[in-house]
Amino acid sequence: MAAPLRILVTGAGRGIGRSIAIKLLEQGHLVALCARTTSDLESAVEGRSDGYLIIDKDVLLPGAPESIVNDVVKAWGGLDVLILNAGDGVSLPLDKTTDEAWDHMLALNATAPFKFMRAAVPVMKEEKAGNIIVIASKAGLIGQPNVSAYTAAKHAVVGLVRSAATELAKYSITVNAICPDFVDTPMTQRSLTLAAQRTSKSLEVVREALESKLAGNRFLTPEEVADAAISFIGKSETGVTQILEGGN
Repeated sequence: MAAPLRILVTGAGRGIGRSIAIKLLEQGHLVALCARTTSDLESAVEGRSDGYLIIDKDVLLPGAPESIVNDVVKAWGGLDVLILNAGDGVSLPLDKTTDEAWDHMLALNATAPFKFMRAAVPVMKEEKAGNIIVIASKAGLIGQPNVSAYTAAKHAVVGLVRSAATELAKYSITVNAICPDFVDTPMTQRSLTLAAQRTSKSLEVVREALESKLAGNRFLTPEEVADAAISFIGKSETGVTQILEGGN
């Protein structure tokens, strides 16, 4: 195989990011796994002796994106692929959305990706190549009730992707977004639990009602989203906001 790529995955401890990191490690790439919880990262690389870098940092801490990118460059001499998966959602009616909830959604889902891009772009410009892949959401393209802060943040990051793609194409740096529908992750489980509490319905009823509205009547799996994200590596397409929905 060709020389392994140097790849940074944020939010790599659980869900989609974990699946992405494991698949890339299995393909023989050098993967830096970033998340807040050390034990999650260690379990993702269990049984491996090399080829990975664990970075247990909160991406919202001041200077964290720059520091994390620098850690990867220091370890491996560069950065070929940046996969921005760290994110979270909150389900609240508009009039119950606090300033704190709004600010947190924007900081984690839009501002942090911007800061990671800003830190990585100079490194990729030197290499005259690079792939930046953002795990966004279908909520970044449409509107749904009770997720105004999350939706605004995901719309923002999709706009960031589209703008950055046009700016960076001349440097052979591609920037793309995956916009999956609901994925069976811990974040989705938390959202379902809040919806059940808000409506006084059982968790099973809330889940079934939501699944009935989805393509294939099911949630996507983290592995399906991981495969879609990885498919952008090495491709020349840029600025793509791929909608991903579950099929039968």
